[in-house]
Amino acid sequence: MIRTFLKAEWRKLAMANYEIDAKILEPYLPYKTEIDLWENKCYVSLVGFMFEETSVLGIKVPFHTNFEEVNLRFYVRFNENGNWKRGVVFMKEIVPRSAITWVANTIYGENYECMPMDHIHEIDGNSLQTTYRWKKQHWNSLTVITSKEPYDIAEGSEEEFITEHYWGYAKKIGNRTLEYGVEHPRWQVYKTKSYSIDVDFGKIYGPDFGFLNQQKPSSVFLAEGSEIEVKRGVEL
Repeated sequence: MIRTFLKAEWRKLAMANYEIDAKILEPYLPYKTEIDLWENKCYVSLVGFMFEETSVLGIKVPFHTNFEEVNLRFYVRFNENGNWKRGVVFMKEIVPRSAITWVANTIYGENYECMPMDHIHEIDGNSLQTTYRWKKQHWNSLTVITSKEPYDIAEGSEEEFITEHYWGYAKKIGNRTLEYGVEHPRWQVYKTKSYSIDVDFGKIYGPDFGFLNQQKPSSVFLAEGSEIEVKRGVEL
């Protein structure tokens, strides 16, 4: 039985989803995985959310229990003995705590970077505003304004595809891939009223993704999130 490495709550996940050419992602594809498509479309997602009540191996580390994260990710699948396992690959994960960066990069081979960050969660009348900000030379931001009440995700929807990936895959040197499970119940989402994205994708995520500065996302939504568990990683 694979032990749980991390427990937390992921809350208020703002997700901006972009349709892109799958060939752009091929250099970043972990060994033994392939691009996972929805209705023949390839996506990357900019995701901002809150880590809350975080514990590592059952221990809550002071000043590292509640914090923001913003990541850019894409979607893959891995065939294990005839069964498809659907997961995500992170291009970069931004957090405000250096200790988190060291643990994730060392143990999971992920690409974490530490930056100044903040967030806003505000209710104004019948609307909920969720904003995540992170600073690399200048402030970048992702804002979603939604209804106040969440609803169940429809089966077969784009929201289901984006949220229902329960594995993480990290590319390692020498045709090696680290796989780890992420467990959580099915999420609810909020109806989007408007959004604002001010991000220098090329500066933060590299020149391959600079074109996203001018591209409109195919969808933007907010998921409520839940308690989650991240399992220890294993090499494929």
